[in-house]
Amino acid sequence: MATNLYDVCIIGGLGHVGLPLGISFADSGKKVILYDINQKTIDIVSRGKMPFIEEGAEEVLKRVIGKTLFISSDKEVISESYFIVIVIGTPVDEHLNPEFTIFKKFFEEIIDLIRDDQHIVLRSTVFPGTSEKIKGYLESRGKLAKLSFCPERIAQGKAMEELRQLPQIIASFDDVSLKEVKELFSLLTDEILFLRPIEAELAKLFTNVWRYIQFAISNQFYQITTQQGLDFYRIYDAITYKYPRAQSFPTAGFAAGPCLFKDTMQLAAYSNNSFFLGHAAMLVNEGLPNLIVQRLKDKYTLRDKTVGILGMAFKANNDDTRESLSFKLKKLLEIEAKKVFCSDVYIQKEGFVPAQDLIGESDIIILATPHKEYTDLDIKGKILVDVWNFYGKGGLF
Repeated sequence: MATNLYDVCIIGGLGHVGLPLGISFADSGKKVILYDINQKTIDIVSRGKMPFIEEGAEEVLKRVIGKTLFISSDKEVISESYFIVIVIGTPVDEHLNPEFTIFKKFFEEIIDLIRDDQHIVLRSTVFPGTSEKIKGYLESRGKLAKLSFCPERIAQGKAMEELRQLPQIIASFDDVSLKEVKELFSLLTDEILFLRPIEAELAKLFTNVWRYIQFAISNQFYQITTQQGLDFYRIYDAITYKYPRAQSFPTAGFAAGPCLFKDTMQLAAYSNNSFFLGHAAMLVNEGLPNLIVQRLKDKYTLRDKTVGILGMAFKANNDDTRESLSFKLKKLLEIEAKKVFCSDVYIQKEGFVPAQDLIGESDIIILATPHKEYTDLDIKGKILVDVWNFYGKGGLF
């Protein structure tokens, strides 16, 4: 049996899932190596700086970097670790079907680094049955490494808090593997939930798809009311006021990011494309930018108007632009409007302008991402599109 230089190796360790997990394990006393090939991000994290917004992470990072937390771009570190945590997920292709070939190619690239006495932990969302397929692939290559699926459940930006507060779902193919992975994640949380691998894979998908459908319901109701010239939020406030059965009713707004849409399409593919509720949710949520542009065209001569988009991240108080519907809105407006300005308090990108400049230059302002820093902006005298009701004006335009 080989000697392990590290307790945990996280592959893709500098991303939104891997880095907070690695910091947390390192802070719990495990010797952790983060494997990543992004040299720019390696340089940032090596200096004790977070490459993205994650509350409370940088303070802990400074405490553990170079002590129990290390970074490498040399994939040989995979063979020098006991637990190998993999945070790459299964994307969907241009036909909205899962791409298994990415996982197979990934394991082909590292297969010679995997030892029989190691324990592989799949962490990101995968298509149901992926864990079983990977187990079969490893066995076909003569590898006897243990395999577990332990899905991440965090909200981006809240990882450091939620890794220690939320129960962790774990799943393995044998009792020894289950015991080991339970001990590992018990370093972070006291509550561990046990499922079979296929159940855990579905639990992760169901969680994200449930949220996506909830957002779609609100966005559909918003569409119905605004098309009738009514104030959705007057109705919303009446429904949710001191009414316990409506407390989970979300507000309207862009439902995007790297998981919700993708996972809904994965579940649709798993159900042989009979998941009509998921497809309907996709049409509603992805169609919200189109609705906004069409409503503006109905009310104004849009080709004579300059439009400003406030907020380009996929969610509030964050700097992540992955799958952000703000960019879809931008593309639509570039076809229809005279000029389009974009701004985001957390994102420095070529072509973006400060919020005050955007307000000054624009006839129409669309609040696409309700960052807290936008609370006190003076938007008087402008046409405001506020689907979120962030400014309390009913979301009408």
